[in-house]
Amino acid sequence: MTGPEASTPVTVCRLRWDDPDAVALRAAMTGELRQRYADRPYDPIHLPPARVLLPGSMAWTGVAYTADATPVGHAALRWHGPDLELKRMYVVPAHRGRGIADQLLDAAREAAGQFGAGRIVLQTGDRQPDAVRRYLRAGYRPVPVFPPYDALPYSRCYALVIHPSAPRKAPVPA
Repeated sequence: MTGPEASTPVTVCRLRWDDPDAVALRAAMTGELRQRYADRPYDPIHLPPARVLLPGSMAWTGVAYTADATPVGHAALRWHGPDLELKRMYVVPAHRGRGIADQLLDAAREAAGQFGAGRIVLQTGDRQPDAVRRYLRAGYRPVPVFPPYDALPYSRCYALVIHPSAPRKAPVPA
């Protein structure tokens, strides 16, 4: 794609991590990454889930749907100490360049603020310059590679300082 296309409005719905649409989008992402890193057969693309997805650590999973209910994007947040970590950020290739990634990042930032997190951190790989550009444009800044990703030699890590959302107050009757 040579230039940005018109924005596609989507609805980002909070789902369970194991929702079939979320699972299918993560599988598509894994397939794409396996191709991108195919010449590194002994370099793990993802750490084993037991090292990253600890029981109870998933805080939020969002799936972007088009107006005709087609799932076209995925993002998730998991607790990583006091921070929330952005996991499995993905937009279906046919829908890239339409602002869907920005809408997913906005939804994740809003959710993180509601959870009271002070930062969102993330890890990506050295062969994902498109992702790095997106994160930098969204305000994420490079940070030292943090565990458990220090085991992956090609990791790049970023963080975004966020301001927790103020609790919504119920209206006071007159």
